[in-house]
Parts: sequence; C-alpha cells; structure tokens
Amino acid sequence: MNKIVWPALLALTLSACGTTGSTPATVESRTGDGATSGPATSGTETTGVAGTGVAGSAMDGSQAAGDPRKDPASPLSKRSVHFDFDSFVVKDEYRPMLEAHAGYLMSKRDARVILQGNADERGSREYNLALGQKRAEAVRKALAVLGVSEAQMEAISFGEEKPRNEADTEEAYAENRRADVVYGDE
Repeated sequence: MNKIVWPALLALTLSACGTTGSTPATVESRTGDGATSGPATSGTETTGVAGTGVAGSAMDGSQAAGDPRKDPASPLSKRSVHFDFDSFVVKDEYRPMLEAHAGYLMSKRDARVILQGNADERGSREYNLALGQKRAEAVRKALAVLGVSEAQMEAISFGEEKPRNEADTEEAYAENRRADVVYGDE
C-alpha cells in the first residue's frame, strides 16, 4: 500500500508546486518617492527604474515619438537576458529590466513580445534549439510571474542560428547565450 501512496502523494505535491495562482505579482517601487502608477486597488507598481514611468509619462519630447523603449536611459531599451554556459536560469541582475518590460506590457495590453532564445555554437543543433527554447520560456515565465498576460508573449528558439558575435572566444560565446525581447510593432 505504501508503495502506491507515497509516489502518488509526491506527484501531487510536485504538481501543486508548479501551479500559479491568478494573483498579480507586486513590483516594488525603486524610486524612493512612494509614488505608484495605475489603480490603487491592483497592488501592482508600474514605475520604472529611476522614476521614468514605463508608459513614457516622464519622457521629454526628444525621444522617438515618446516611446520609452527607444530611450537609451530607459531599462526598456535593454532587450537581452544573458545566461551562463549550459543554463537557462534568469539571473537576478535582469530583474529591473524584466520589471520594466512587465510594467510596459501591462500598461499596453495590445502590445506583444516575442522572446527569442539563443545558444552559442557549442553542442549539437538539436541540443541548442532545445536550450534556446528553455531560455525563452524562462524569460516568459519570469514576465508571467510579474503579471504579463500569456496572450501577450510567444517564446521561440533560434538555437545557434542567430549569433550576435561569430568569434570563437569565450566572450563571443557569452554574448550569444541569450534571450532577446522583441516587440511585435518594431
């Protein structure tokens, strides 16, 4: 009897750990002024890093059509999440960037992103395609935890097919191990 109960209990426990509720993630303000954007009842903060609202409210007219994604000072202009060798774990250093993209996507419900996973040239073509997909999915899951709708995101893999740097050095390999955030309207 125990041989049946324990594995079933373990399977149920693991499946429960993998589910997420529908409660939106709370994103803390890093501006220090305590200001929040959006409805007070949502509990979701959409202010970007350095107090420049992700919707472009604090942008001046010098930006390309007021789009904060084109402002080099905005975290929205950063589009790549880099990974360690043979890994698809999103590092903590990319949290501010992902929070900014999540805030932007939640404020623009019609915006769509394609998350493009990439790998360096080491490994087989099939392995690199699978690793690129896992990297894109890791970024998709991170954005989903921050409140982005699944309908706004698509995760795809290019494997080793779109290198950013074609040199055979460790620096080039590190540059190619990434997931890129590409907006559908760009």
